[in-house]
This record gives sequence, structure tokens and C-alpha cells, in this order.
Amino acid sequence: MVFIKTSQSKMKTHLIFFTTILFSLLAGKSDLAADRAALLALRAAVGGRSLLWNTSATTPCSWPGVTCQSDIITELRLPGMGLSGQIPPHTIGNLTRLHTLSLRFNALSGPLPNDLASISGLRNLYLQGNFFSGPIPDFIFSLHDLVRLNLASNNFSGEISTSFNNLTRLATLYLENNHFTGSIPDLNIPPLQQFNVSFNQLTGSVPSPLAGMPSNAFAGNSLCGGPLVSCNGTINGTTNGGDNKLSGGAIAGIIVGVVVGVLFILLILLCLCRKKSGTSKKADSKDIATTKNVEVEIRGEKSSGGDGDSMSSGFSSMAAAATKKGSASGTKKLVFFGNSERGFDLEDLLRASAEVLGKGTFGTAYKAVLEMGTVVAVKRLKDVSVPEKEFREKIEAVGGMNHENLVLLRAYYYSRDEKLLVHDYMPMGSLSALLHGNKGSGRTPLNWETRSAIALGAARGITYLHSKGPTVSHGNIKSSNILLTNSYEARVSDFGLAHLVGPTPSPNRIAGYRAPEVTDARKVSQKADVYSFGVLLLELLTGKAPTHALLNEEGVDLPRWVQSVVREEWTVEVFDLELLRYQSVEEEMVQLLQLAIHCAAQYPDKRPSMAEVTSQIEELCHSSLGHDQTPDSGRDNDAEQQIQSIGSDAP
Repeated sequence: MVFIKTSQSKMKTHLIFFTTILFSLLAGKSDLAADRAALLALRAAVGGRSLLWNTSATTPCSWPGVTCQSDIITELRLPGMGLSGQIPPHTIGNLTRLHTLSLRFNALSGPLPNDLASISGLRNLYLQGNFFSGPIPDFIFSLHDLVRLNLASNNFSGEISTSFNNLTRLATLYLENNHFTGSIPDLNIPPLQQFNVSFNQLTGSVPSPLAGMPSNAFAGNSLCGGPLVSCNGTINGTTNGGDNKLSGGAIAGIIVGVVVGVLFILLILLCLCRKKSGTSKKADSKDIATTKNVEVEIRGEKSSGGDGDSMSSGFSSMAAAATKKGSASGTKKLVFFGNSERGFDLEDLLRASAEVLGKGTFGTAYKAVLEMGTVVAVKRLKDVSVPEKEFREKIEAVGGMNHENLVLLRAYYYSRDEKLLVHDYMPMGSLSALLHGNKGSGRTPLNWETRSAIALGAARGITYLHSKGPTVSHGNIKSSNILLTNSYEARVSDFGLAHLVGPTPSPNRIAGYRAPEVTDARKVSQKADVYSFGVLLLELLTGKAPTHALLNEEGVDLPRWVQSVVREEWTVEVFDLELLRYQSVEEEMVQLLQLAIHCAAQYPDKRPSMAEVTSQIEELCHSSLGHDQTPDSGRDNDAEQQIQSIGSDAP
């Protein structure tokens, strides 16, 4: 009898144990299904088609940006996805097991939903680079496990709360570039190592616990103390009051000394001006052409010294040398091509006002404004190594190229000392300047329509060059050689010049675009042009400069970087934020990315021809014109399959 009761007790215990396990498993599946529903609701509200999730998958753990552990979502990372609008409640707040939430560099706005307080174990919260507004919500201070909090570059306002002291594990607190007012509270958080409140509207003194932070953490405010100037005016241990006041006699002496010094400086300047004026008149009497109003305006590539072509001496020395050589030879003529306008001659050109546009692989480019108002671009070639007869033959072949997507060569001048090329002037500068120039608040975003049109125009220009024969190539394709009209139409420049210069012209300047098989810049095949164009397409899509494309060496090995990101199935991370934020053309962008990777294949025989490239870009642009701007979930699976195909096709 005792044995029977014992057996029944054990069976009851086992039944309870297995029932508990069963309910736990069911609860886990139910939680994951609820999390999936919450993510889809988030996507519908703020993601649109920017989140290329395979909605047919039963589990969200395979979606890009979602990380799971034991069927529990622990990380949600959606940086730079072009998300916009407000985060609705019952979406992210339902992911209660999150450890990391990253929504940085999107266009999210409004206040943060209060149900984020339910994510009690959140350790990393990255919200920088959005448009969130209002005061910092109180629920933030209940997330006691927070280690890193980044709210920078938003529209948060109000005062910084002392409740940050509740976050006793906080090591990083970034609040810069917002609209916070009042004073910085006395924050005493021992683990805090990274802190920034710069460029707000804060006043008062820096609390002593924060005095060890760098001064730039407080820049752009009306603050004092700590690493900044002392609040009582102390400078080097002295104060501005008390016994240190200057006497009236000392002040008068200082004023008199300043006045005398200013008068002396004015006298020196007056003498220098008269001397300069006399020198200029003397130069004019000898008929030496000089430049006027020389200014530096780099377009695409920064100028560098050390080559004897400085801002002050470049165009004027060119003028003097060309004039001297022309006088000695009895000729002083520009050689014009075809039906090019002949409304000026060499003397008119050398008397023109000039400004430096940039220094490239083959020489320095100037903007020249002639006295009659005509504006042209003049390239002063350097390192030309071919004889005069060969130079004239090759440059006349270049002058014979006539296409709407080429920068036409209007005229040239040849002498032993100077070789000048006269082109149409492109007022919008280069694609390089447009992509990598002004990054400030006044920058106009470069949208998909503009970028795809530039890609198509450049492709058509290069295809035209290749159509002139199998040995005809550009030889120096890069973003600084794609110039733009006022309507952002692409014009390819510097074609055909690689054959005129020495064997290794400034190799670092084109290394980021150079095909692996190219060892001599004078011998660039059409397939090598295709590789360079592929890098150019990657630059257009990513907004990143290739390695060595800029003199400050800020760049990446674009083909390798893109392929590594694609293999990790984070294709959306590749695209420039400006494309994701303002456009909804993911399919077209993915297709152009795939084309760019094919162009930049390691082996030449794997690359398409430029004619094939142009045809594919034309189809993409045509598809974009009829693109539906409303969300359409039916297209997401196709885009996801394209992403997977890119990963498998990447060399």
C-alpha cells in the first residue's frame, strides 16, 4: 500500500515537471510569434520597403538586423535604414528581452513611446541621428542596466535631469547637438567614461565630477569651470578684480602704443601697395600677360604644393612661358577643332582672369574668364613625354571625339615649355565634389534620380569612346573626372590623355579605381575601364570615396568592403544614408549594386562590356520612372532574393 502511494506521488511529480516544460516551450513559441507580429507592425509604421525582411519566414530570427538567442530576440539593429515617422506603441516595447536597440541615423521623430520601459534589461540604446523631440522621457531613468546611451543629434529639449544618477552602470552618455537648456546637473556616476553635451543651450558651471572630461565635450554652450575657463575669471592664477586693476596711466600708455602701432602698419602697407603698382605697370609695358583675381576653388581633388605650380604663380607663369615661346617661334596660335568657337586667341586666353579648379593626374585645371565674358576651362598638362608630332596626332584624335556626355576639347596649344588644352567649363564641378564636399546642414541630398542619371550619362560617354575601336580607352575613370552641368548632366573628361604622359603619373591618385591587372597607366584596356567604372558606381551608391582617391587618404577599398558586407547579408548597410532616407527604390539600387560588383570583378573576362553596362543602367532608369512610391509588400521577397544572389555572385 505504501509502495502504491509512493509510485503515484512520483508519477504526479513527473507529470507536473513535463507539463511545466511543455508550457514553457509553447510560451517561447508564442513569445516569438508575438515578437514577429510586433516587428511587422513596426515595419508597417516606419520601415516601408527599407526593411528587406522575408515575410514568409515563420521566425524573425533570420531577418537582417534581428539577433536571437534560444528563440529570444536580444538585439535589434536597424541603423541607416531610412526609417521615418513615429515609433508606435506595442512594437519595440513588446520585445522585452532586448539587450541592444540601435535605430541610429534614420529619420524617426516625435517622442519615444513609454512602453520602452518594459525592456528592463536593455543595456545599449543608440538613437543618435534622428528627429526625436521633447524632454528625455522618465522611463529612461528606470532602465537600470543601461551601459551605453546615445541620444545625440536629435531635437530633444528641456533640462538634463538629475535622475541620470539612477543609471549606476552607465559608461557612455552622449547628448550633443540637441536643444537642452538650463545647467548640467551634478552627475555622479562612477562608471561614466564617455560624456558629451556639446552644442546645446546650456549655461552655468561644469559640475566637479565631470571636470575631468575633455573640453570639447562642453563646446557650443555658455559654460565655465572644469576644463573650460574658470567661472570667476581666473586666468593663470590671477583674477580680474581686487589689487590687480591697471592704473589710469598704464591704460593711457597702452592706448597710445596701440594707436602708434596701427599707424606704423598702415604706413608700411601704403608703401607696399605703391611698390606693387609700379611693378605691375612695368610688367604691362613689356607685354607680359598676368593673371587677375586668382583664387583657389578645388573641385573634386585638393591641390597640393611642391610641384612648382602654386596658386600665385601657376597661370601667370604659364602665360609668360607661352608668350615667350610664341614670340620666339613667330607663332602664337591656339589650334581649334571642328566647328568650335574661334572668338578668342591665345593672347585673349592668357590675359583672362583665372582661378584654380584642381590638380589632377595630368596637370592643373583653371577656370578662365575672358574679357569678352566667355568662360572656358584650361588644363595645363605636365609630364608630357611624347614628341610634338605624336602629341598633335593623339590630341587631334581626342579633339575628334564628339558626344553629348563628353567634355569636348575645343582647342589646344603646344610649345616646348607649355601644353594647354581648352575645354568647355562645367559650372557644377565634379561628381567627387558633389559626393564628398559639403557635408553640413546646408547640403542638398543627392537622390536616386540624380545619381542614376549621372551613372547613365557617364556610361554613355565611356561607351562612345569604346565604340571608336578595341584599343581606344579612357584610362583614368574616377569621380573627379565626371563633371556636371547646371542640370546635373554627366560629362566625362580627361579621356585619351593617359597616352601622352610618363609611365607612372601620380599612381596614388588613381589607385582606388585602378584594375588589378593594370601596371602601366598608359596601357589601360577597355576591360580595365569597366573595372574603374564599377568602382565609380559603388562610390555613387555608398557615398564612400575609394582608397587614395582623396589626398587625405580618407577612403576604403570599395569593392572589397562592399563584398564583405554583402556576404554578411547586410546589403542595405552598403547604401548611402541619403538614398535610404529620401527614396523608395530598393530594387533598382540592389540591381545597380549587383552590376557594379560585376564590373569590378577581379578577372577581366568576368566583366561585362560598357555597352552591356549602359543597356542595363538604361533599363534601371526606365524602371525608376514608373516606380510606385506606395508600400508594396509583394516586392520584398524579390528584393531579398536579389540580395542573396549578390552574395553568391560576389567574387
